[in-house]
Amino acid sequence: MKMKVIQTIKELRTELKQFREEGKLIGFVPTMGALHEGHASLVRRAVAENDVVVVSVFVNPTQFNDSNDLVKYPRTLEADCRLLEKEGATLVFAPSVEEMYPEPDTRRFHYAPLDTVMEGKYRPGHFNGVCQIVSKLFLIVEPHYAYFGEKDFQQLAIIREMVARLDMPVQIVGCPIVREEDGLALSSRNARLSAEDRTHALAISRTLFDSLTYSKTHTVAETQTFVEKAIAEAEGLELEYFELVDGNTLQKISSWDETDYAVGCITVYCGEVRLIDNIKYKECL
Repeated sequence: MKMKVIQTIKELRTELKQFREEGKLIGFVPTMGALHEGHASLVRRAVAENDVVVVSVFVNPTQFNDSNDLVKYPRTLEADCRLLEKEGATLVFAPSVEEMYPEPDTRRFHYAPLDTVMEGKYRPGHFNGVCQIVSKLFLIVEPHYAYFGEKDFQQLAIIREMVARLDMPVQIVGCPIVREEDGLALSSRNARLSAEDRTHALAISRTLFDSLTYSKTHTVAETQTFVEKAIAEAEGLELEYFELVDGNTLQKISSWDETDYAVGCITVYCGEVRLIDNIKYKECL
């Protein structure tokens, strides 16, 4: 089946109605475009687990608390569609801002304490915008499964909470971080890095991997200091935060014994580009 690109909610619902009547399983991958191998891995998993795969490509203005960041966010729809067709997507939903927000969205989503720490603290309003658009898309697409990358670890936790609170009939599937061969976590923002900044950015994942080994014989506080010191000493990087948290509650931990699921979440400025990453120190299998 040839992939179809759709711009309107009405047309998308019409296409999906037919699939639903045929009893097809619908998978959904929401994106903001500028797609890379990380997104491709989500689409591949969705294709493997569903009959129909919808991918949205929409740069959502309500989740940007920095207007310059919104303007600079890369928009590459033609290249995105080539990648999605290659990976087997069924439908691409690429609406305009006016299509998604004919009127201002005044809804407020509060999921404290999940949304008040880390990104919630440094990007006020960001997660409200994320919940606005993701809830809209879920209501339009009505997927059985929706796929999100674990690089946006806090976002994934908040979307799971939103789905639970609103009793939405969709199963959220978290997918592992995809990295370049040199360790850098794939991100659409990487395209904005200069060659020099790209080299500097490698210290982020290298520090996280080194800290994993270090943590085996050191306390949470010592591991925190290890990461902060390494980033401070790295050329071209400025640490915004590094927090060791419980992977379910996103609250800081002070001892490895506090949780079976310990995650380190980091945000670093590399030049003017803000990069996020995370690593799991303990994971309950």
